[in-house]
Amino acid sequence: MDAALELLRQAGAAASRLLLQPFTYISILLIGMMLARQTRLERRLFYVRLTFWPKLLGPAMLYGIAAGIVVSAALLLTGVSLNGEAVYWLWGASLLLMLVRIRFLSIIYGAALVALLQWALGRFELAGSSEWYGPLAASLEGQDAAGLLLIASLLQLAEAALVAWRGPHGAGPLVVDGKRGRLVGGYQLQTFWPVPLLLLVPSGTADMALPWTPLAAGGADGWAMLGLPVMIGFSGLTTSLLPREKAHRASVKLLLSGAVAAALAMAALRWPPFVPVAAVAALLLRELMCQIERRREEQTPPLYVQDDRGLRVLAVVPGTPADQMGIQAGEILHKVNGIRVRSQEDLYEGLLENSAFSKLEVLNLEGQLKFVRRARFEGEHHQLGVVLAPDEKTMHVTCGVPRSLFDLIRQGGGVRKRGKSSVRL
Repeated sequence: MDAALELLRQAGAAASRLLLQPFTYISILLIGMMLARQTRLERRLFYVRLTFWPKLLGPAMLYGIAAGIVVSAALLLTGVSLNGEAVYWLWGASLLLMLVRIRFLSIIYGAALVALLQWALGRFELAGSSEWYGPLAASLEGQDAAGLLLIASLLQLAEAALVAWRGPHGAGPLVVDGKRGRLVGGYQLQTFWPVPLLLLVPSGTADMALPWTPLAAGGADGWAMLGLPVMIGFSGLTTSLLPREKAHRASVKLLLSGAVAAALAMAALRWPPFVPVAAVAALLLRELMCQIERRREEQTPPLYVQDDRGLRVLAVVPGTPADQMGIQAGEILHKVNGIRVRSQEDLYEGLLENSAFSKLEVLNLEGQLKFVRRARFEGEHHQLGVVLAPDEKTMHVTCGVPRSLFDLIRQGGGVRKRGKSSVRL
């Protein structure tokens, strides 16, 4: 009982120190920037707000805390030889990588970079130097690279679960340039979570005795709790899948690569010379997953384009008649009040055909016809509440998905104008 109470006391103290960590707030700021950009993008592309970023930021923080609790509990059995400087090494590596690609912000990249840097610099014996880089090399040498890789791989498993569960909620519609100059619709999945970790670390003093022996550093005199704020997340673009399908495919690959990376990290804990192999494997597995998804998108025909069967729906505005009738992204509006629709003008004409009632024939995602209907009330807005996939009249297009932190800041709303834009119906 005394050990449990001391563990809770140490956990509370470490959690309070997390609130003093600037990286806790940097992670929240970065996530807020990405979510706010999506809201601005929707307003400039479609003249409507499909997502309200403050409502997404709160759940992201809550689910991140939940993931942190689960991973921290799993790591209680292992223990890692980290110190307070690990926070700066991880975040320094992650922010440096984010200047190249936003998706590199996920902890697996930062942990692998720290591990490889430790291995490379360790060959030159810089830690004992009296030059300015001597203390830095000594600090890096003191990090538990295998422990960092294990933490990162377990977080990737948590990331896989969050992407499958919450990934579609953070997906935002956009319009991009397709092949041969054709505009296509798509979805950007850019979902990140701030994760606070509470880690058992060896202490030079008998701060806390444990009733079990951790797998790593079992000979320590005592143990203490270290708070480590990190970020996990996934970034991807799809023009051929529904957001939930894209999230499911990504989560499966994250789960498999994370499981392999965790096994390699455990091997590195037992045999330290294996650390660089585990780090390179973690990077290659993650990048292989991204390349497979990118190649698949290039080889698969786009979904969010118009065809002769009717008007393809790119997105549905929440709370509108279309949402209440159960119309979904990817479906095709075939007839409206008995009128065949192939253009926005046809859709207007069909809606005006009956001012008191709307009856739609919709081709669902399986290509089967379904009928939806709804009464229209006096004073209600005339719009149906769908965002249509782009056609030859669409004149606003996304400037491209922001790849780096510089792109995220520089692009702003992220839309370039080609002329007069089509309207939302």
